[in-house]
Amino acid sequence: MKSSVLLIYTGGTIGMHTDPESGALVPFDFTNIYKEFPALRSLEVDIEVLPFEPIDSSNASPELWVRLAEKIGENYERFDGFVVLHGTDTMSYSASALSFMLHNLAKPVVFTGSQIPIGVLRTDGRENLITAIEIAAAKDSKGRAAAPGVTLYFQNRLFRGNRTTKQSAEELSAFASNNYPPLAEVGVSIQYNEQFIARPKSGAEFGVDTALEREVAIVKIFPGLTESILRAMLASGVKGVVLETYGAGNAPTKEWFIGALREAISKGISVVNVTQCSNGEVNMDIYETGVALQKIGVISGRDMTTEAAVTKMMYVLAHATTPTARAKMLKKAICGEFGK
Repeated sequence: MKSSVLLIYTGGTIGMHTDPESGALVPFDFTNIYKEFPALRSLEVDIEVLPFEPIDSSNASPELWVRLAEKIGENYERFDGFVVLHGTDTMSYSASALSFMLHNLAKPVVFTGSQIPIGVLRTDGRENLITAIEIAAAKDSKGRAAAPGVTLYFQNRLFRGNRTTKQSAEELSAFASNNYPPLAEVGVSIQYNEQFIARPKSGAEFGVDTALEREVAIVKIFPGLTESILRAMLASGVKGVVLETYGAGNAPTKEWFIGALREAISKGISVVNVTQCSNGEVNMDIYETGVALQKIGVISGRDMTTEAAVTKMMYVLAHATTPTARAKMLKKAICGEFGK
C-alpha cells in the first residue's frame, strides 16, 4: 500500500519560478506537482497539496504556526506524513514552534525549502522537495514512520527541527544543528541514525495545542549596552526574555545590569539564558558572571538555539500561570529542544 503525504506550501524561495513572458519570478503552482516533477511518481507516494496564500518567510508569525498545527491536526489520520515548504529565513522558528504545539507526534512533519528558486535550472529545491517527501513517507522494518516528529531537511541532512538554525545566506547547506547530530544523512541511500530519533511513548495520544504568548523579547548582550536601553527593553510589557549571553552564559557583573534583571524577575518576567555561540551550552556554575545570573533567578537554556528558546518561552508562558510553574517547564526538556 502506498504511503500518503500532505504537502503544505506556505511560500518562500522554493515556490518561485521564472515567468516565460515577463522573465520575473512568480509563485509556482504546486497543485500540478506531478506534471512539473513526473519523477515523483516513481516514489510510489500519494501526494496531496494544500497551498496557503504564499508569504515571504520574513512575515512568518504565530498565526502561521497555529494554522499549520491546526491543518496537520485536521489531517493527521488521513496521511502518513507531512511536508511543509517554507522560506529559509524563519524556517527554524516555525519548525521549533510546531515541535511544542504537536504532542506525541508519531508521524513525520518535514520542513524544507531552497536557496535557489525551484524554477531555476540548478535549483537545490528539487532535491530538497523530492527527498523530504521520500522521508515523510518512509517506514522502518516495523512499519513505523522512519523519522517521526518535526524535522528539517536541507542539503542531504535531516535534523531535529528545534535544534536547527540558519547558518548561511549563500551556501546551499543553509542550516546547521550544532548541538545535536543529524537524524538522517542522504547519499546514494538514506541512512537513518535511529539512536537520535525520538518516538512518542507507546499508546500516547496525538494532540494539538496552539496556545502561545507573544510578549517575548530577545536581549542580546554586547559591549556598550546601556542601562537605559536594557530597562527600556524590559519595561515594554514583556513577559518572557531570551537573554543571549557570551560563551558559557556570561554577562556583565555591573550592579545596574544585575539589578535591572533582578527587578524584572521580581515582577514575574521569566528569563532564559542562551549562548551567542554557534555551538556549546550555557553553564552558569563555572564563572562568577553566570553564578550571579543564577542567583537572581535567570534560568539556564543549556544548549538550546535562540529559535527554540523563543518559541518555547511563548509556549510556556501560555501554559503556566506562576513564575514557579514557568521555571519548572523551562528547566525541563519538552520535546528534545536541549540535552543529549
